[in-house]
Amino acid sequence: MAETSNKKGTLRLNGTPVSPGLARGPLVFLGELTTTNKTRKRGSVKQELALLHAALDGARDELATLMARTEDADAEAIIAFQVAMLEDDVVTGPALKAIEDGAIAEEAWVATMELQVREYHEADDLYFRARAADLRDMRDRVLRRLSGTITETVPSGAIVVANDLPPSRFLEIAWDGGGAALFEGSPNSHVAMLARARGVPMIVGMQRAKLSGGHEAILDAENGTLIVSPDSSTAAEFETRQQMIETLRVQEAQYLESPARMGNGERVMALINVADGSELDKIDIEHCDGVGLVRTEFLLRTKEDLFDEEKQYRSYRHILEWAKGKPVTIRTLDAGGDKPIPGYTIDAEANPFLGVRGVRLSLLHPEVLTTQLRALARAAALGPLKVMIPMVTGPRELDHVRSILEATVSNLRHAGITCAMPALGMMVEVPATAVTIDLFDSEFYSIGSNDLIQYVTACSRDSSQLSALQDPLQPAVLRLIRKVVEHANKNGIDVSLCGDMASDVRCVSALLDMGLRCLSVAPAALGRIKSAIAHHQGVVARGGRVA
Repeated sequence: MAETSNKKGTLRLNGTPVSPGLARGPLVFLGELTTTNKTRKRGSVKQELALLHAALDGARDELATLMARTEDADAEAIIAFQVAMLEDDVVTGPALKAIEDGAIAEEAWVATMELQVREYHEADDLYFRARAADLRDMRDRVLRRLSGTITETVPSGAIVVANDLPPSRFLEIAWDGGGAALFEGSPNSHVAMLARARGVPMIVGMQRAKLSGGHEAILDAENGTLIVSPDSSTAAEFETRQQMIETLRVQEAQYLESPARMGNGERVMALINVADGSELDKIDIEHCDGVGLVRTEFLLRTKEDLFDEEKQYRSYRHILEWAKGKPVTIRTLDAGGDKPIPGYTIDAEANPFLGVRGVRLSLLHPEVLTTQLRALARAAALGPLKVMIPMVTGPRELDHVRSILEATVSNLRHAGITCAMPALGMMVEVPATAVTIDLFDSEFYSIGSNDLIQYVTACSRDSSQLSALQDPLQPAVLRLIRKVVEHANKNGIDVSLCGDMASDVRCVSALLDMGLRCLSVAPAALGRIKSAIAHHQGVVARGGRVA
């Protein structure tokens, strides 16, 4: 598609909405920093090496400061991944070698990173293509340190336009009513998830255009449109819609304090997803029915954490105490894919999302799994704790974990340590599991819609080009979910859904109509999901019990 310009008149550009909302403000265009200082005289090899090492150290320090400032465990894990890449000799080594061969530090770094960015961007594997944004972010962050360039400040309330927006750059911006429109990106990228978590309107995959900053812009992330230099009638329409949406948000918030019920009065359980539990201090337990998912890979970020039973126990105890007797489902370590742990996960897999991750990795490290199960069994004595196993593909995997859990509880009791046998269930996110759900001896199921959609459609979660194929409401996905829910309800097995689909108001009716009565959602989505449930009249209950 030909590029357009915003030199004259109103310009409308369409993209894919990934974080809903409306925003209006000055347009700020963030270009990529790729230039080097042509006037600087090259120093000695020792001096140039020292410059690059200092820039690398400074970039790591910036990321560490940013990680300490954020209160979002997901964001911390994303930044930690970038720090690990900066510390990887495979990434930085070629630049150091180029300096030793006579190159100036800036040129060596840019040439090295350009090659690696291109290799990632042109990779057949969509996972690696998506990681190109992280490499560009690292390139520019280090280059700014080398050149002494100050990071451009984004004014409060701005509409940020960029080719892509790395997570670390997103976290540096004080959005305060602004929004973002990206030419690349995908609905399931890290930055899109951060935008949804913070309520920042965002669209991705936008039409290409030659844009410059300073123009007034309207971002309609409800319909996926960026309007540059809006005319008076467009601006007036925006004001009206903004007031309507604000009224709707106020109405949705009124549902927070009441139990979730459909229009026919039938009860629906509304639980929340949490990362490491640090975010719970800002959430009222009275607004939900418990915790449907704890992502322990955001709690266990280092190899040392994997063997720290006491740290794990204290974290689980904190969540159970917050829940005040309501159920808490904790997922065992789901490392791998885009959630590496140095020294534990396997480096440089050809396709990490289809590789050794989740329970597959846990069973390769029984000592790590046993440590986590010991902490979970001890915490289970304090309240209704459930243990959920990720990436289960065959019945033997779940049976193997059960045998380890039973032996762990037996050993704890033999040692006189207070513990309890928690309910053991599994994620349903692999299509093979959904198709053969009747073969699994599981006490409960939790449907992980994010990975299920990815595997059913054979589309990477990070691909903007394939985002249309990742529609959660397509028949193939709904049929698999229905199969699992019907089997669970028929056999009296608890079943919930904890992926992004549960937090999407477009999907609520379909999920309820197939008999699902338990949704685990992002905390920020509780009000709107309860509102959507209340406005759904419901159908005759299909039997079974509420999870």
